[in-house]
Amino acid sequence: MRTCDYIVVGGGSAGCVLASRLSEDPDVSVALLEAGGADRHPFLRSPLAFPLVRYRRNFNWNYHSEPDPTLDGRRIFLPRGRVLGGSSSINGTMYVRGHPRDFDEWRQMGLEGWSYADVLPYFNRSQRHWRGEADMYHGTTGPLSVEPVDTRGQLFDELVAAASAAGHPFSEDINAANPEGVNRIELTVGQGRRASTSRAFLHPVSHRRNLSVILRALASEIIFEGDRAVGVRYLRDGRVHEIRATREVILSGGTYNSAQLLLLSGIGPADELKPLGINVRHHLPGVGKNLSEHGRVTMEYRTRGLAGMNAFLRADRVALSVVQWLATGKGPFGTQALSGSLMARTRPGLERPDLQVLFVSALENQRVWIPGLRPPHPPGLSAGVVIMHPESRGYVTLRAADPTVPPRVQLNLLATDNDLAVLREGVRLTREIYAASPLAEFIDHESSPGPSVRTDAELNAFCRQTGHIAHHPVGTCSMGTGEMAVVDASLRVRGLKGLRIADASIMPTVPGGNTNAPTIMIAEKAADMIRGNRLPPAELGPESVDDLSMTSTRSFAERGMECASR
Repeated sequence: MRTCDYIVVGGGSAGCVLASRLSEDPDVSVALLEAGGADRHPFLRSPLAFPLVRYRRNFNWNYHSEPDPTLDGRRIFLPRGRVLGGSSSINGTMYVRGHPRDFDEWRQMGLEGWSYADVLPYFNRSQRHWRGEADMYHGTTGPLSVEPVDTRGQLFDELVAAASAAGHPFSEDINAANPEGVNRIELTVGQGRRASTSRAFLHPVSHRRNLSVILRALASEIIFEGDRAVGVRYLRDGRVHEIRATREVILSGGTYNSAQLLLLSGIGPADELKPLGINVRHHLPGVGKNLSEHGRVTMEYRTRGLAGMNAFLRADRVALSVVQWLATGKGPFGTQALSGSLMARTRPGLERPDLQVLFVSALENQRVWIPGLRPPHPPGLSAGVVIMHPESRGYVTLRAADPTVPPRVQLNLLATDNDLAVLREGVRLTREIYAASPLAEFIDHESSPGPSVRTDAELNAFCRQTGHIAHHPVGTCSMGTGEMAVVDASLRVRGLKGLRIADASIMPTVPGGNTNAPTIMIAEKAADMIRGNRLPPAELGPESVDDLSMTSTRSFAERGMECASR
């Protein structure tokens, strides 16, 4: 039987970071278990190609939600990476940390060491920022390349001007103290190649003799001696294997899989485990609960006088662009089809934005076209309208006491009136920007939801009929101090020894941005906790989040933009 000091379960956004950091000490041995395979496919390296890999079963767990009563009974596709690098290998590469208040909120919940000042050094440590000059908010010596999206030809200047006309300032840095306003998105990309955590953290240290990476290893159960975790059983090549840990087992399987593994191991709500014939090792009622996800809707506009992505999507040009990218890392395949992003508040009295709008220089379902054989899609633009701080909560539980059976995921995505209201006002706010000059000159008409959809009831119906997710699930193994908490502020599973969780599942609330960056931060911080180290908190100046006078953006309601038909 194999034995090591640390076992990390899950080679994704967090697990690759943890395995890399823990194995920096040559005197400890680390084993990383990943259910998927190697990350060699060339499309895994292209930022623009993520839709091609996100839906491939060999890179994806292929989960679906239960029918969601808040979405007119629809089941939602839940892509999660099943490949080395996890979801950082198949995501949209956006690097958005969230608002500083998101993390101060965690500290206010009693989670010592998780304020913005506490976590900022861990964001910075991982980062190799494109500006090349370290400052309070950015690092330049980390392994993770972060670059801005290439906005050439993507109407970025027009978007900034139109947003300004609608009352939204330009934000110089989406990952600094105040991300509010319209901004240029940053990507985990280096020289036109995706910077997944496997590529950034793991591949450069693959030579370490004290680091073992075991691929196609599906964890099936945590092994205990008394109340201490001492190993993991896993399935590989049709056989059951065991590996032992002399120090700790760390779960980094992600929001769905870490909760699933705890439940399979008898850790969770007793009333859910007993009917499945699972022996209750430790009653922990919060396991699988508190599932939070950014709900979103997509708006679409047909354009005039603008070829946009259609010009690029002609088959011969796509082929040439692939060759260009493979040879140089340059061209469309080395970036994203994003004009920009907006962080905004939808009503007065909010201390941080509750809405993000992603302006995309293409339609969601645009495809490659061939002259004379397959016509092009009508040219257009789209916008993803996203709830930043959802109140709605779902849950994850088991379908069966079998690790090969996907967990049951109930999203309850739009269960509260407030979440619906944020999406409604987000649609109205987005319309205001597209109607402003100079962006308006390129717009022929709104095709979805369409200009006739205007009242609260009509917009509610649109949200329920078409709403989907931003692929940012968190919270099922929540960090906290109360009865429903699964881990404490040191990420130890409550009531057990030798077992921690370090991934997006421990976030008590979802940050107001894409979750890959905070997940990497959590792994960086977890590595220091495990090693007994601690970076000193950042010394935030008067320009920090504590100075609300910096917030110049007025909310949509404060600007008095009333809809006549409302």
